[in-house]
Amino acid sequence: MIGPELALSLVATHGLALVAPLALIEGPIITVIAAWLAQQQVLDLRLVLLTVVLADLAGDALLYLAGRGGGRRLMRLLRVREERVETLALRLRGSAAKVLILAKLTHAAGAPVLFAAGAARVPFGLFMLCNLAATLPKTAVFVALGWWFGSSYDSFGGWIAAASVVLVLGVVLAWLIARRSP
Repeated sequence: MIGPELALSLVATHGLALVAPLALIEGPIITVIAAWLAQQQVLDLRLVLLTVVLADLAGDALLYLAGRGGGRRLMRLLRVREERVETLALRLRGSAAKVLILAKLTHAAGAPVLFAAGAARVPFGLFMLCNLAATLPKTAVFVALGWWFGSSYDSFGGWIAAASVVLVLGVVLAWLIARRSP
C-alpha cells in the first residue's frame, strides 16, 4: 500500500498523470487526495472524477481477465484459494449483478469476486455495467470526503479499512439472517 504522504507528494507534483496508475493500486486514498487537491485548485475536479472512475474500471477489467484466463499465479499473489474462487463462481452464475455490486461496494471483498466473475464467465458487458453502477456512487463518496475533509487524508486509510470490515460483517450477518428465515 502507498503511504498517504508519498501519494500526496507525487500527485501534487505530477498531477493526473499519476492519479490513474496510483488509483489502480490504492483507489480510495488516491481519490481522497486528488479531490482535496482539486478543492485546492491544483487539479480539475471533473478530470479527477473521470480519471478515477476509468482507472477503477480498468483495474476491475484486469482482474476479470485474469480470472477468465485462469490466472493461478495471480490467485496466489492475491492469496485467494482456488476453492474460494470456485464457490464464488457458482454463486456468481446465479446472481451475478447483486454479488458484483455488493462486492464492489465492500472495499475488502472486491478483488476475489471480480477475479471469480472472470472464472465464472460472467458476460463482460454485464460485469462492466455492474462495476460502473457501484463505482460511480463509491467514487462520489470518496471525492466528497476528499473535497471536504481531504486535509485529514492521513487518517483515511485506517477509516476505510475499518468501514470495509464493518460493511463486510454487516453483509455476512444479513446473509446469515436471511438464510435462517423461512
